[in-house]
Amino acid sequence: MARRYTFVTGTRNWSSWSLRPYVALRATGAEFAEDVILLRRPDTAAEVAKRSPSGRIPVLTVHADTGTFSVWDSLAICETLAEAHPEAQLWPKEARARAEARAVSAEMHAGFANLREQLPMDFARALPTPDLRPETKTEIARVLTLWTTALANSGGPFLYGTLSIADCMYAPICSRFTTYRIQMPDAAKAYVARMLALPALADWGRAAQKEVETGLA
Repeated sequence: MARRYTFVTGTRNWSSWSLRPYVALRATGAEFAEDVILLRRPDTAAEVAKRSPSGRIPVLTVHADTGTFSVWDSLAICETLAEAHPEAQLWPKEARARAEARAVSAEMHAGFANLREQLPMDFARALPTPDLRPETKTEIARVLTLWTTALANSGGPFLYGTLSIADCMYAPICSRFTTYRIQMPDAAKAYVARMLALPALADWGRAAQKEVETGLA
């Protein structure tokens, strides 16, 4: 049988870690089913524990000829998809660009704690810009430098030319910068617009909006 997937995600309006591999999964064109766990509910931890050995989401369950197995952690899921679907070219072809894309993806995976804390993802809402700490401003500046440098070097339209895991890892930042009205240079602003116009981001946004309208987020 063709490889199929079940993707366990959290509330779309809030779950930034789920959004990252969701964009990568959509880029592969593969068939998948979604299993949405509502966050910030009394039963959230119990529901997550049923599906995830780490007690965290997202989780990708792979249904293949060789059997069924699960992968957790956003970056690990993206790497698994890149390996299984080389035709999607989720990493750049050129070695130097590929190495840099991996480095900036890992930097997002491990860093930017102040940005995450002060600008939590709230995909479907527009909110006031909070009083940003100096550390948060430094992290925002770092993201904007990463984006503008990569776009200038690759020529766009995405960070390393075509859509890659690096773009997937920064997709929630595009949402955060929009939600909180973060000032950006023109190149970064245009990049955010291109990202949010992707069908995957547009569909995610519609689901997030529905959650907000129905009181789920």
